[in-house]
Amino acid sequence: MNIVLLGAPGSGKGTMAQKLAVELNIPQISTGDIFRKNLREETPLGIQIKNIMASGQLVPDEITIEIVKNRLAEPDCANGYILDGFPRSLVQAAALDTFQNIDIAVNLDVDEEAIVARLSGRRFCPDCNGTFHVSTLNGANVCPACGGKLIVREDDTEATVRNRLAVYNKTTLPLVEYYTEQGKIATVDGNGSIAEVYARVISLLKK
Repeated sequence: MNIVLLGAPGSGKGTMAQKLAVELNIPQISTGDIFRKNLREETPLGIQIKNIMASGQLVPDEITIEIVKNRLAEPDCANGYILDGFPRSLVQAAALDTFQNIDIAVNLDVDEEAIVARLSGRRFCPDCNGTFHVSTLNGANVCPACGGKLIVREDDTEATVRNRLAVYNKTTLPLVEYYTEQGKIATVDGNGSIAEVYARVISLLKK
């Protein structure tokens, strides 16, 4: 099954994709993870996209499309995959249709203010790459896993989060209509606990 996960930044796409990848035994393809890996390793791609990501803007289509096309051509995607964070624009969606057939696009619908609270409350540990939330840290600023100093990633500041949501509403939200016209959209209530949302998603896919 070839699945696209849609939803605003912080809607839970990554969490849902990880759980689905295990249950369905297909890979999760996260463009965000690919980009952040290149940023950490300071590759040519990482240097190219650093300022773009820090400002909350989207990486240019031509770069993203080529990365995804190459990744989906790898053998582990032969039996299906979960696209997490791609496509993010109508141009990307149209390009994807030229080299892959999508079975279903699952849209996670989450309240916008809840998303701001989720993302701006995230804290990242550069030492072990762990991500935590202030709601579970009891005011601590050290990593509960390794003791490293927690930081706020540049793309998790409130100003950047709100800018990311504005970009999403303008650029990515039209994808819901795009996949609706193809008869491939399924919208799921993304509010609630991880278990509650995942139960809705897996129930939908099993139908």
